[in-house]
Amino acid sequence: MNDVFIIGVGMTPVGEHWDRSLRELALEAMTAARDETGAMRPEAVYVANMLAPALSRQSHLGALLADYTGMRGIEAVAIEAAGASGGMALRQAYIALASGMVNTALVVGVEKITERVTAEVEAALITSSDADYESIHGVTQTALAAMIMQRYVFEFNLPEHAFAGFSITAHANGAKNPKAMFRRPIKLETYQRAAILSDPINMFDAAPVADGAAAIFLARGDVLPANLPFPPVRIDASAAAISAVAVHDRPNPISFSAAENAVRVALDRAEINLDQIDFFEVHDRYSIFAALSLEAAGFAAPGEGWKLAESGAIALDGQIPICTFGGSKARGDTGGATGVYQAVEAALQLQGRAGEIQVADARIGLIQSLGGTGATAATHILSTVETL
Repeated sequence: MNDVFIIGVGMTPVGEHWDRSLRELALEAMTAARDETGAMRPEAVYVANMLAPALSRQSHLGALLADYTGMRGIEAVAIEAAGASGGMALRQAYIALASGMVNTALVVGVEKITERVTAEVEAALITSSDADYESIHGVTQTALAAMIMQRYVFEFNLPEHAFAGFSITAHANGAKNPKAMFRRPIKLETYQRAAILSDPINMFDAAPVADGAAAIFLARGDVLPANLPFPPVRIDASAAAISAVAVHDRPNPISFSAAENAVRVALDRAEINLDQIDFFEVHDRYSIFAALSLEAAGFAAPGEGWKLAESGAIALDGQIPICTFGGSKARGDTGGATGVYQAVEAALQLQGRAGEIQVADARIGLIQSLGGTGATAATHILSTVETL
């Protein structure tokens, strides 16, 4: 297969963009990514989105965004896999380039959420669960995550506020990310005083939904342009896996089997060991998801993922830094665009462009986006390149 590289990245600030449309957000990110390549025109555009048909009354985003950004005539398609849409769009682009069918591609993830009222947003978000057995009963995504977290706490007899470290770490990193929605660190006392959303999940265990767009420009190794302003980042592996959508259909509801399988395959394809990973961008839609993702990847045994947060092992200077730009919790959760934000952030880390949140000597990064309550997992391994 052909080597595939990230040669341009762009992203908008994450937040409530009342004065920006979905297509305008996408345009900003896509233009920024193309600018880093010298304004190259991609052969294909892959759009990651989860909620536009429900909240913006807009589907057909591939054609819409390619046309709006001045690329009429090229191949373009939208990819949907709930919260894993971004990772799956990156995977489809990677496959196209690795196979040799496409030379260059632009992947963009975009969501416009906050202009809708809470009831509409909840109704849209719950479409990623099982309609016949979960959402028909009015169970929200937060309620499903709370049931998973409640079982985890019971099963492993966790102390109160065991998950606080995830939120504290995310906000510490987000405070130094100029694109983050929330840029203030929090203390343990702040977490402890937070209101309960769905017991035992409190306000700081759940990421805020937000608007935003992120884009990456991909090129095969044999067509890399000369004189790029920043070193290319290689995609060493791409993998994806699924498990049951409905939580009650899983043999073990407190184990992310899709995430585990995707990481295992990615490590095998990259021909590396877990201890070679320098940082891990997890999809921390809820703090319990961060703990389960760490366990699924193999960084912690079952029931011990939370201990990595408590001990500081997930901090920028820790054993396995996670959510280095604040993750969904502090950056803001952009739904189907999250996986593309993760790819942009990982590329910036590997290029040494992360500023105050730079992971020292970062050479290999692991990113993973999740759909629903972990039913879909899209995983990629990215690395620096010594010579080309």
